[in-house]
Amino acid sequence: MTEKRIKKLLIKTKRQVFSEIPGNNPSLFKGEGFDFVELREYQPGDDVKKIDWLITAKLQKPFVKLYREERELNVVVAVMLNGSMFFGTKRFKQEVAAEVASLLGFAAIKNQDNFSYLLFADKEYGSIRPTKNMQAVWQMAKQIVRFQPLGKVANFAALSARLFKIRRKSIIFIISDFLEPFDLKVLAKKHEVVAIVVRDRFEEKPESIGFMHLIDPETKKSMMVDFEGLTIKNYVKEIKKLDHKMYTHFKKSGIRFTKIYTDEEPFIKLLKLFGQR
Repeated sequence: MTEKRIKKLLIKTKRQVFSEIPGNNPSLFKGEGFDFVELREYQPGDDVKKIDWLITAKLQKPFVKLYREERELNVVVAVMLNGSMFFGTKRFKQEVAAEVASLLGFAAIKNQDNFSYLLFADKEYGSIRPTKNMQAVWQMAKQIVRFQPLGKVANFAALSARLFKIRRKSIIFIISDFLEPFDLKVLAKKHEVVAIVVRDRFEEKPESIGFMHLIDPETKKSMMVDFEGLTIKNYVKEIKKLDHKMYTHFKKSGIRFTKIYTDEEPFIKLLKLFGQR
């Protein structure tokens, strides 16, 4: 990706956040309240995740914990840049991830929240301490698009362990294609986790293209594959099984999520995720 395209991407995302979202909008990143205030009896419409089950069991009535939400949030953008992110029929997933991360970064800074990022694959490749400096977003985007993901595997266990070490409760956005095994359950108990799934439609609904020489983007091993009938059918079946497991994990862990394809507009999908449109 050329410097000109990187600059164009950053100008676009900055304009969308600062011009198309009216005013300071703290509800864009609506995190859990961090300071405990009191217990009160459950009322219709309360979030069931805030029920204190121990008190409920003792008093035989449902009670919820009330919190005072901090004005200043801690927003962390974590991008998984393993080999499979170097793919796309419309745009590379890696480029879409850079756009999504930039939108989140600019939104955090516009809301005067603390912003930090973490670039990961088999290990950590880049990060910055919490800041409100807009240059951090530019730095992050450039690092993402210039990164060489080929030959790198996704290590979600190491990423989760690294993010778990963040002391202050944070809103953590994890951007990945989530095609590799992962477990965010423990991390989601400490922090509020939001998953942004970046995919190309061809990955989920491939066309019949006959014999093709493929290279595994993580191991760099090459192979000849007959991408026809039964092969495609079995592949699609496995992808659906993988996604069902992924969605189930997100829902059980209380993780908000959205899927953004390489031919979609990330800004619109993020607004929908946060209930802005």
